[in-house]
Amino acid sequence: MRLFNFEEQLIPLDEWIQVFVDWLVLNYREFFQILKVPVEISLNGLEWLFFTLPPWLIIVAFAFSAWRYAGKRVTIFTILTFFLIGYLGLWENTMTTLAMVITAVLFCAVAGIPLGIMAGRSDRFEMFLRPGLDVMQTTPAFVYLIPVVMLFSIGTVSGILATIVFALPPIVRLTNLGIRQVHPELIEAAIAFGATPWQVLRKVQFPLAMPSIMAGLNQTIMMALSMVVIAALIGAGGLGTPVVQGLNTLEIGLATIGGLSIVLLAMVLDRITQGMAQK
Repeated sequence: MRLFNFEEQLIPLDEWIQVFVDWLVLNYREFFQILKVPVEISLNGLEWLFFTLPPWLIIVAFAFSAWRYAGKRVTIFTILTFFLIGYLGLWENTMTTLAMVITAVLFCAVAGIPLGIMAGRSDRFEMFLRPGLDVMQTTPAFVYLIPVVMLFSIGTVSGILATIVFALPPIVRLTNLGIRQVHPELIEAAIAFGATPWQVLRKVQFPLAMPSIMAGLNQTIMMALSMVVIAALIGAGGLGTPVVQGLNTLEIGLATIGGLSIVLLAMVLDRITQGMAQK
């Protein structure tokens, strides 16, 4: 029976998607180029800052953040990490990666926290949003690169845009969870004292949900860093570059120091943001 003939492709979904993307590129290429301008401006500003500041000042800034939020052990680990990265000759790549991650996380927070708040206050909106978040979290990271390259061309900005889509779901989900975990009696008490819905959100729900929001921010940072190597395949630069170069030329040493630097940087950012969430 033709109904159970699985040897032929009866639904040409791949062709439909290809036609749709080609149509977008043909008709809305300029729109997508304008869309990436804020990301490009933010990235260029952060890169200029990191490359202009002397390395010792950046190390002191991260060490102070680690001491303020995570304690002495993390402070020592942070200092050793940045010295090791510098002595490995990967300081510039690390600064590029930091600029990419901060830019991606900034836009994820700007988009994700409001979406999470709306989902936390509306069951209908959460039901509408959940399938999209499921797709974004389960789609393989490499799949994002193809439409991004077609719509935005190759380069660091395109890598950041792919990273934003890849790293957005955790902060949306955990913001939603944090808003929903606020005890209903606290909300009822605020309303009983005459608080408006905006005041309830700003003075009750959002502060109490902050630990969950910070946990979402932490996960977003980790996912953004995990996208660094993949984004290097489309010319994003950063610490993914030595890993990709080592893969292409079978230089295990080059790939190892790139991967080690990413791991150490991820540990530093993870410990600092976890400390911020606990504070």
